Amino acid sequence: MSGTILSARDLSTFYGKSHILHGVSLDVRPGEIVTLLGRNGAGKTTTLRTLMGLTPARAGTIEILGAQTAAWPPFRIAALGVGYVPEGRRIFANLTVDENLKVPRDRAGPWTIPRVYELFPRLAERRQNKGRQLSGGEQEMLAIARALLLNPQLLLLDEPSQGLAPLIVQEVFRVIVAMRAEGMSVLLVEQNVRAAVDIADRAYVLDDGRVVYEGPANEFAQDEERVRALAGASAESWEEP
Repeated sequence: MSGTILSARDLSTFYGKSHILHGVSLDVRPGEIVTLLGRNGAGKTTTLRTLMGLTPARAGTIEILGAQTAAWPPFRIAALGVGYVPEGRRIFANLTVDENLKVPRDRAGPWTIPRVYELFPRLAERRQNKGRQLSGGEQEMLAIARALLLNPQLLLLDEPSQGLAPLIVQEVFRVIVAMRAEGMSVLLVEQNVRAAVDIADRAYVLDDGRVVYEGPANEFAQDEERVRALAGASAESWEEP
């Protein structure tokens, strides 16, 4: 495929009277991982919420899979082929793993419950456990698995490594890399800067709601001063087990 899966231009988003995004533009191309970086409060989560129609932009354009979606409700954007894993996972605590995976509406494609269990053996082992009985890492895996069952062409991930042990982070990032190998496009918001730039094709950096860097992720990774400024305590590298 050529062109872009997602193209956003000059997005301005507000929470009440607070102006959060100031002319944000970004692209995601077919079969690539794009990471969106920045300090806390930079506007990363707001960007994802704007793209999903949860916090609509007051100005700007969004094109996803050839459709102009800036005025669309979230369910319509999801039906177009966009998966979204929000910060905090938001699985159903009182449902089993199996029941959680049966919640998404069926959408034709390669991702099925048996295939998800192959990708996440931990979930297969705990398929009869309720969501509240899972560890943080298992809950994150379940949230990603549930999104995959929508068979999206584009997946938006918000802080998938948050609160996870390093070995579990490696497993989650292995899955993200596997998605790219399947041809899926991923827009990844991540506080673990070093891990994100290790797997991403391109990077954007937000500062106070504005894009201050755009370019190849490996080039950004070599700018040690910038990486350190953003990384803080989240400085672990990602290495495939």
